Amino acid sequence: HFLVMPLSRLIPVVLAAWCGFAHSFSPKLHRRGVWLYPSKNGYGGSVKWPLHASSIDDNGGDDDDEKGLSDMSPFEKVQAWLKDPETQEDFKSYGTSLALALLLRFLVVEPRFIPSLSMYPTFDIGDQLAVEKVSHFVRPYSRNDVVVFTPPQSFIDLTGKTNYKKEALIKRIVATEGDSVEVKDRGTVYVNGVPQPEPFTFEKAFYDFGPVKVPPGCVLVLGDNRNHSLDGHIWGFLPVENVIGRAVFKYWPVWRAGPVESAVAVIEGA
Repeated sequence: HFLVMPLSRLIPVVLAAWCGFAHSFSPKLHRRGVWLYPSKNGYGGSVKWPLHASSIDDNGGDDDDEKGLSDMSPFEKVQAWLKDPETQEDFKSYGTSLALALLLRFLVVEPRFIPSLSMYPTFDIGDQLAVEKVSHFVRPYSRNDVVVFTPPQSFIDLTGKTNYKKEALIKRIVATEGDSVEVKDRGTVYVNGVPQPEPFTFEKAFYDFGPVKVPPGCVLVLGDNRNHSLDGHIWGFLPVENVIGRAVFKYWPVWRAGPVESAVAVIEGA
């Protein structure tokens, strides 16, 4: 039932940051990878990749006065590399890209990994998706939105495991604040007395639930795999403050990639 984000999920962030080096492959930067090495007059010579004595060019002064790479200590090589203007430029570019990628990761969108079948067929085990965390400021969470959230206290009390606070769950909102919701007639969900179209579910629920009214500041969430999901019909309502963000796009595996069906799609298709 849990969404996890192992270190491998940071790969997109690292790749995005690495794009900061893309300019280094431009043809006009023909001195890419040039190392400066110490000579009698300072760091005036240069050594091109690969690093070997024969790669020393003619800019470094007299051969008798120059210090070749074979004579340099590892510390001197690193020091020379750090003094290279192109290296400094790359560090600035890389640092900027990494900072932007991390900013996006923690404030705007983050990757998540699906470890269970509680949301099948919308998500299968191993699916990876993007969760955006800012649109709720202008568009409140709605029915049929798929949301990622931290477990509420009622879930923790039910399971008896406090370490769940560090995990995240994913479910679909079926009712929002003030709605009256009921599951009856062989698994049909009724909101305010109206049966809801739910083409995204795996099968009808085998249980009856409600009627209940969603309290202020809360939503009711259920899994798309209704009969194999530990969700709101068992542990109750979800405080909106626990919601991390909306699941908006599946990007892995590629043959399942695409936008996540949301409230807008369901209403338009009804």
